[in-house]
Amino acid sequence: MTQRAMLCPRCRRLIGSDESNCSWCGASRPAAWRQATARIWGGFDGDWPVKAIITVNIVFYILSLVLSTHGGPSLNPFSMLTPDQTSLVLLGGTGTIPIDRFGRYWTVLSANYLHGGILHLLFNLMALRQIAPWVRQEYGISRMFIIYTLGGMCGYVISYLAGVPLTIGASAAVCALIGALLYFGRSRGGAYGAAVYREVGGWVIGLFIFGLMMPGINNWGHGGGIIGGIVVGMMLGYGERKPETAFHRFLALLCAITTAGVLGWAVFDAFAP
Repeated sequence: MTQRAMLCPRCRRLIGSDESNCSWCGASRPAAWRQATARIWGGFDGDWPVKAIITVNIVFYILSLVLSTHGGPSLNPFSMLTPDQTSLVLLGGTGTIPIDRFGRYWTVLSANYLHGGILHLLFNLMALRQIAPWVRQEYGISRMFIIYTLGGMCGYVISYLAGVPLTIGASAAVCALIGALLYFGRSRGGAYGAAVYREVGGWVIGLFIFGLMMPGINNWGHGGGIIGGIVVGMMLGYGERKPETAFHRFLALLCAITTAGVLGWAVFDAFAP
């Protein structure tokens, strides 16, 4: 089968169709199956995993509205766009109530895809759309998704240990991405690293102040997500110091399969007669 020109997985420069090694950095051309995996996961549009996360969040928000049973007509249009607590618990809200009473430990993952209202959803998705591409640029697609998944879970584990009874939202996972950028800026150093650290540090301060001023904000989840993002980002490394490997792609695929399984089970359990 004729080879095609491709981007080098290490330096991201072009490897010609007749080359077995990158002429820039010397890296070997990946095997055909690895190229196929990279195309499936990364695609030609590197933002598609971010769009997929956004889509799943929107779908689960709609499902939570479908499951909700509001008592009657309301003059407040936003009340029609607010799922009730029962639907959120059924679809995978987390906290001491779902975990301790019902043994739903998997909700530390599913809660990252649920929201309590239209403004809650829009705020988190706008933050995700701004931050995730930046993390993808510095860490790569696979590591970005790993940080989003594991960091968000870490946020909700800490929230559970702090005794929060019921909580939801993508903000723990978004804060994990912020934590990864904090680590990147601090570790990289230089003018660019310092600029990243200052800007992201400003977001952290803003989140802290916002959490103190607004009722119902899960500051434990936010703080846990930031810590999780720092730790996972440190363990995985970022692109300038450590290129993405087959292990990173495998771990990202495992996160995707686990997420799909957990969310699929949540839907089945919620709608089962």
